[in-house]
Amino acid sequence: MKSVDIREAKVNLSRLVAQAAKGEPFVITKAGKPLVKVVPVDAPSPRKVRRLGFMMGRIKVPDDFDRMGEEEIAALFDPGS
Repeated sequence: MKSVDIREAKVNLSRLVAQAAKGEPFVITKAGKPLVKVVPVDAPSPRKVRRLGFMMGRIKVPDDFDRMGEEEIAALFDPGS
């Protein structure tokens, strides 16, 4: 990743921002130490976004899903049956 001194960044800010917007992030430094990282706003976040329905079509829910374990659960609440 490109590093740019803060003085150079002040002089060339428009050009640097245009490059960052095209997907070329850079780091602004001061006295050789990194201060900030400039990245495009729509850049993907470091962690992966979890979406609902990402397993659609890959798993199948049984038709009797809502009745599974029905007898065992009833026995827990009615020990006489």
